[in-house]
Amino acid sequence: MTSSRTTAPGPAPAAGSALDPAIAARLKRGADGLVPAIAQQYDTGEVLMLGWMDDEALHRTLTTGRCTYWSRSRQEYWVKGDTSGHVQHVKSVALDCDADTVLIKVDQVGAACHTGDRTCFDADVLATETRSDQ
Repeated sequence: MTSSRTTAPGPAPAAGSALDPAIAARLKRGADGLVPAIAQQYDTGEVLMLGWMDDEALHRTLTTGRCTYWSRSRQEYWVKGDTSGHVQHVKSVALDCDADTVLIKVDQVGAACHTGDRTCFDADVLATETRSDQ
């Protein structure tokens, strides 16, 4: 299977990014220079949302203790909760085994979803139980 993610950054990392070079070297970014970032409630394991990060957003998240994402639609950084007050306090940050996804365990204040729902996965449940053929 071919992946669109590369070991080296697609486009150059954000100008002036101070992300630790050891972390930057491990990241497998998409052609757009982004990695998916999953926010998960640290104490319950509840998956809250999926956002996107480039090197600078990850650096800001690691150094400020608040989640910073890259908005693909607005083409700008945004800090979760700056507008809504629904802040994500970072508890831990990890890369998955392929280094192409970031898992951020957070303490979520208020709703994680822009719709006002607790998570971005509350509204459209496709299945609640799966069956296997026997």
